[in-house]
Amino acid sequence: MPVVKFPFRKQLAYTCGMIGWSMMTNTIIVMLPYFYLPPSNSGLKPFVPQLLLFGVINILSLIAASGRFVDAVYDPLIASFSDKSTNKKGRRIPFMKWAILPAVFFFCLTFYPLVKGESMYNAYWLTVNMICFFMGATTYIIPYNALLPELTETAAEKVKLSSFQQVGFIIGIVFSALINNFADLVQKLFTVTDRDAAVQYTIWSMSLLAGLCMLVPVMFINEKKYSSGKPSHLPFLPAIRATFSNSNFKYYLVSDFSYYMALSIISSGLLYFVTVLLHLPESKGGVLMGTMVLFSLVFYPLINYLSKKIGKKPIVLFSFGLLSLIFITIFFLGKLPFSSNVQIYTLVLCAAFPLASLGILPNAILAEIAERDAEKTGENREGMFFAVKYLFVKLGQTLGIALFAFLTIYGKDPGDDYGLRLNGICGCVLCILALIVFSRFKEVRTR
Repeated sequence: MPVVKFPFRKQLAYTCGMIGWSMMTNTIIVMLPYFYLPPSNSGLKPFVPQLLLFGVINILSLIAASGRFVDAVYDPLIASFSDKSTNKKGRRIPFMKWAILPAVFFFCLTFYPLVKGESMYNAYWLTVNMICFFMGATTYIIPYNALLPELTETAAEKVKLSSFQQVGFIIGIVFSALINNFADLVQKLFTVTDRDAAVQYTIWSMSLLAGLCMLVPVMFINEKKYSSGKPSHLPFLPAIRATFSNSNFKYYLVSDFSYYMALSIISSGLLYFVTVLLHLPESKGGVLMGTMVLFSLVFYPLINYLSKKIGKKPIVLFSFGLLSLIFITIFFLGKLPFSSNVQIYTLVLCAAFPLASLGILPNAILAEIAERDAEKTGENREGMFFAVKYLFVKLGQTLGIALFAFLTIYGKDPGDDYGLRLNGICGCVLCILALIVFSRFKEVRTR
């Protein structure tokens, strides 16, 4: 519960932090497979070999998963340190402050292959830099999200601040989706002939902007003034056990994991779906993502209204169901009796509502879970709840990238695209799983 009412201008400052880390994490999702293992018609050259381990797992899938093995230990540790912090400037902001520079630095190195061509040295280099980047990003993200329940009091305030968060998140998605469009401008304005270099210059420039956005809440939010969060006294392992003992949280966690794995598949595959399945220019990907995001903003007031009237759970379940149908449609892209533009824009506009609702409501739901748990146990473990959530989010994102990269073995080029189409089936199954599990979630509504 906040000590002083959190004002609108501070909510905007808080949102800027989300814009920054969303830009970087979504660029990893959108551009990592496309940059290191591009389709043949992209104008980019591959930087890691398409080798298979045990005949089924390709190198890029293993690299994508590598950072998450470290996260499995590191995320809860950061949460525990943050929850128990007695820093005079607050439990969260000091961690966020020192995380920005390493996150930006290693993000830049992630898109700087050592060898200008296919090489295992690039694979080793990428693995190390991704691990370091995820550690830096985690040190910012976990304390940042743990602030949400501490800066708000009522359920409506949590939904509102979560809505601002989601606006920041989708702005980051738009920037990441527009990288190829910006790269076109770099090539045109600065006469850069090498497409790989143009993409790199774009990503590095964007990383500096992301770092500045992440700095805004650190500079302009006085945590001690607006948060009454008190240090937790539970040791590390008991804190984890206590967090997982919350049955409602477990239903939330599994459904969130499935959703983010599915979302990662569609984010990683967007440029492939546009260029390979529909034979549209890659710059169309940014336009489509921007269209979906802008259209999703239309639903924000409706979602806030409906969450008060009928609760959050029915909206989440409906969104999972709609997303499952959207994923099935991906399997048939380019084969439907409509123009390529009609197919993709219909898909994008239908995805706008789930994008909005599943961006706004889950963090608000988790904030309520953490708050009720604190009231019940007397221990403020917001950081641990959000750490476990984002560990599973990142595992879902990574497995989504890994699954997408694996399925490219079965076709990722024009005329050989079966692997891309299989992603639609996988995404549908994941969304149905999320729907089934979340149907067991017990929502406690307050008036």
